[in-house]
Amino acid sequence: MSDYIPVFFTLVFAAVIVAVMVSLNRILGPRTEANAIKDAVFECGNEPTGTAWGVRFAIKFYLVALLFIVFDVEVVFMYPWAVIFRELGWFGFVEMMVFMGILVVGYMYAWRKGALEWR
Repeated sequence: MSDYIPVFFTLVFAAVIVAVMVSLNRILGPRTEANAIKDAVFECGNEPTGTAWGVRFAIKFYLVALLFIVFDVEVVFMYPWAVIFRELGWFGFVEMMVFMGILVVGYMYAWRKGALEWR
């Protein structure tokens, strides 16, 4: 149980820092009056028109977001491998090369299908 004491103190310290920063922002931050321009809805440089249900977004937004998430999560899997790379030896190296090969095949497929082009 004593191994968790530093973790507990770190979490308490982080919570105190967050509380201090939020409090200082509320105390020292500028206060602005609400007006029609600041209260207007504004999203991605487009003025809102119609209802939220009637707006159609191009599939490219979702496709780019999904590809980013997939490849970003894969990089997260590479970090622990890099930390214990020497302990894994050749087996770990070959396994990571297979993993990266699958990623490259997926990347090339998305590239050939035009998923990475912004038209």
